[in-house]
Amino acid sequence: MQHICQHVLSLSLSLSGVHIVQNMYGCEWDDETNKVKGYDQYGYDGEDFISFDLETEQWIAPKQQAVITKHKLDNNRALIEQDKNYLTQICPEWLKKYVNYGRSSLMRTERPSVSLLQKTPSSPVSCHATGFYPDSATLFWRKDGEELHEDVALGEVLPNHDGTFQMRVDLKLSSVPAEDWRRYECVFQLSGVDEDMVTKLDKTRTNTEKPAGFTFIIIAVAVLGVIIAAVVGFLVYKRIRNGVRANQRPVLRSI
Repeated sequence: MQHICQHVLSLSLSLSGVHIVQNMYGCEWDDETNKVKGYDQYGYDGEDFISFDLETEQWIAPKQQAVITKHKLDNNRALIEQDKNYLTQICPEWLKKYVNYGRSSLMRTERPSVSLLQKTPSSPVSCHATGFYPDSATLFWRKDGEELHEDVALGEVLPNHDGTFQMRVDLKLSSVPAEDWRRYECVFQLSGVDEDMVTKLDKTRTNTEKPAGFTFIIIAVAVLGVIIAAVVGFLVYKRIRNGVRANQRPVLRSI
């Protein structure tokens, strides 16, 4: 994998008008081949002006106006050695440190939990993946092994409070018979992970939300049942109590 450390500096000069000087320098390090590349280049008003060639240790002037500057820099061996030392030693060392410090987060991968949800029998089926990292992931519907593009609505990748991410993709199935649902599947692909997560579309695995009115009816029936049970219990208790009093014999006291 190639890693890059780059610095860009811009400077505006007011010399018979406004002019912009830009300096970009940095290094590249390939952790597989351990090869290092360095560069130091200048631009003037948005065009290349002069750049340092690390292999020949000379400056390159693509424009005639930079030739004088090139000769001055080529004759400054101390500056060339300083530039070479930074591009081949200091910059790569810092780059390797930063890569090692951030490797745990750069190479971190977390697989999500995937669930299927359908609000009503006529609503689209939503495939929801949450808890994955990094955010470079793909989520799509597939039928008989072929990716679907019609009747599909892909949502945005959204952040979770714990630093992971979530996303969803909806599939319209209003015209698909229930027996054909098994031909569909939701596929999740995560960068850095070779194995796909495949979730088969199955009626038994799809959570269907209950309408608010249906929930209210269930609660109302439950409350009514409790009230009826309380009333019946009170009447039975009262009847038993009155019966016991009616069957009691009078107690005679002797004077």
